[in-house]
Amino acid sequence: MNRKGIQINWENLPDEELMKMRVRDFHLSIEGTPLEAMINKLYEELSDGGINFHPPCYLADEWLNPDKEPIIGIPFYLAHPRLKQIEQQMMYEVEGGTDATCMQLLRHEAGHSLNYAYEFYKKTRWRELFGPFSLKYSDSYYSQPYSKRFVRHLGDNYAQAHPDEDFAETFAVWLTPGNSWQNKYKDWPALKKLLYVDNLTKKISGKPPVQKSTGNPPWSASRMTSTLESYYERKRKLLKEEFKGFYDEPLLNLFPAKHISQCNDKASKILRQYRQELVNNISNCTGHRKFDIHQLIDKLIQRCDALELYGKDKDITAIAVLVTTIVGNTLRIRKDGEK
Repeated sequence: MNRKGIQINWENLPDEELMKMRVRDFHLSIEGTPLEAMINKLYEELSDGGINFHPPCYLADEWLNPDKEPIIGIPFYLAHPRLKQIEQQMMYEVEGGTDATCMQLLRHEAGHSLNYAYEFYKKTRWRELFGPFSLKYSDSYYSQPYSKRFVRHLGDNYAQAHPDEDFAETFAVWLTPGNSWQNKYKDWPALKKLLYVDNLTKKISGKPPVQKSTGNPPWSASRMTSTLESYYERKRKLLKEEFKGFYDEPLLNLFPAKHISQCNDKASKILRQYRQELVNNISNCTGHRKFDIHQLIDKLIQRCDALELYGKDKDITAIAVLVTTIVGNTLRIRKDGEK
């Protein structure tokens, strides 16, 4: 319905009209969507693990667990295929857009919810294994890619982002059916954390949670008055702020300027031609988000045009090395899903 109470068949609107709609006016619901089946699957996995508490789920502006609230926020765009399509167009990927990745994220968020519901983070042994829960969150973090002190679940070495994330990732590995974590992590220091989670879940079996949700979840899609357009403007702006400075020196080392070049193709044209291949390959290799790499390549394209640089198709290997190096040296892996 629109502001005048008239029902809108928004599914068939052109993109430009859809982007003008307020998120709340989509009247989205988990019920009757594939999300409902995946949430039920999560609940079955929790029950199979002896956990009776099933954290409530709602549609929010992103993946999240409100601070110490045992409730799971799921991005609203996952509730409808048309909105997933818009997310893909605007952000170049859909976080949780497949059944497999959605279940991974649900298990992770369930770990947060269990932590808050039973206040595990207050336990001495929890702090000894994972670190202080009170440690300040940062918008970015550095990690040790091959450390065996942490499990690997979501990628980006996300368990190293914060003690709370370390627990959520460990719980997700423990919960995943058929994961055989006892064998996979048998020679890892991270096994102590998994055994601790295994013991914790036995202790809470059949017990009600200590803390419950307030029943008024923040950042709910049902209350979002911003338009889809402004939602993505804010989202993209937030990510773009991570890119500072230009990369003239490495670009000049790679591409000759127009007045000395014997090449006919602009360097920016080559970057545009191979953009998607670069984004996919570098994202797969580094774990950085595709949106970040897209924005970095956009900045390189702008500087190539400003400097009037030229090159050849065969330079693509050197270009890939350059972009990968810049990503590794200047982009930090962001913390996702938490407010």
